Amino acid sequence: MTQKREYTGDYPDKTLYIPGPTEVREDVVEAMCEPMFGHRMDQMTDLYTTIVEDTKTFLDTDNDVIILTASGTEFMESAILNLVDEDVLVTTCGSFSERQANVAERLGKNVDTLEYEWGQAVKPEDVRQRLEESEKTYDVVTCVMNESSTGVRNPVEAIGDVVADFPDTLFVVDAVSALGGDYVDIDEHDIDVIFTSVQKAFAMPPGLAVCVVSDDAYEREVESDSASWYGGFQRSLDYYDRKGQTHSTPAIPVMLAYRKQMKHMLEEGHRARDQRHEEMADYTRKWAREHFDLYPEAGYESQTVSCIQNTRDIDVAATIEEVSEKYDMVFSNGYGSTLGEKTFRIGHMGEHDVESIEALTDAIEDVAGL
Repeated sequence: MTQKREYTGDYPDKTLYIPGPTEVREDVVEAMCEPMFGHRMDQMTDLYTTIVEDTKTFLDTDNDVIILTASGTEFMESAILNLVDEDVLVTTCGSFSERQANVAERLGKNVDTLEYEWGQAVKPEDVRQRLEESEKTYDVVTCVMNESSTGVRNPVEAIGDVVADFPDTLFVVDAVSALGGDYVDIDEHDIDVIFTSVQKAFAMPPGLAVCVVSDDAYEREVESDSASWYGGFQRSLDYYDRKGQTHSTPAIPVMLAYRKQMKHMLEEGHRARDQRHEEMADYTRKWAREHFDLYPEAGYESQTVSCIQNTRDIDVAATIEEVSEKYDMVFSNGYGSTLGEKTFRIGHMGEHDVESIEALTDAIEDVAGL
């Protein structure tokens, strides 16, 4: 049985290189310390409309944006509940895509999977073949853009182009560990729903989930017999249209932090932010290939999380601990029991740059004797 461990606040600062949460700017943290106000006051309307419209500008989308107090898992669940009447095709290639299949099954949907071995990427031509050959008309196809358990970046743009050829099927993308650090043209590739959590590449404190919803997805939910109450697209968007606020009490301090960070993101620009993340990923991949190897299929490596194959058979857990103790830097082991000591992961997302990633890899080299 779990015992209470008193939180003291007396802990050394650690620089985070994990797949999230990641580092947060000091002024973004400070923004959460403003005096409290009511969630039905004009001040809240100013705050919420600012972060919603700034997010649309940053992502360069004409689709609707919902920002709720939740983790990204809320929209993983509500997208299925809102849009799937009977049949859903879930593409799986790692833990989080498999979780999407499990969520859909628990919601009582008919779930078919297009399965790949961990480390492999979803192929658009396989999606097309499945959709053409199936006797079913799937309500939704799902895909994880960035499978952080394996470091795979799936080609959601090309998959979206395929799904667009099947007008009765909507495309739902989990971009929790990618959006904001890996550019995707949402509207151009007919992505009907794409969602993220702000503690990843957005580099904000945890507590908010962001979802971009197409008109087709909104209309599908309006026509359905059931939908999520908290994460309902119609409920959230209609309330925003009427009031410019959230339908339920939000985490106001985190939204204040969101406002501050989104201004930084707009100043940098989506394309420039993408370029910075690409440079970090390129550096990390080169380093990994020099000292170890990469776990994901070649050509499908993540731009925000590198999953590195432990070809030297180092003690991953001990290395993580010593790097933390000696350098106050934290990176991640492989995901779960499947990849725990076989791989390790470096999160190069948010406000990091190549120089800060190099500081971590230097520390790993020192501790592991590379």
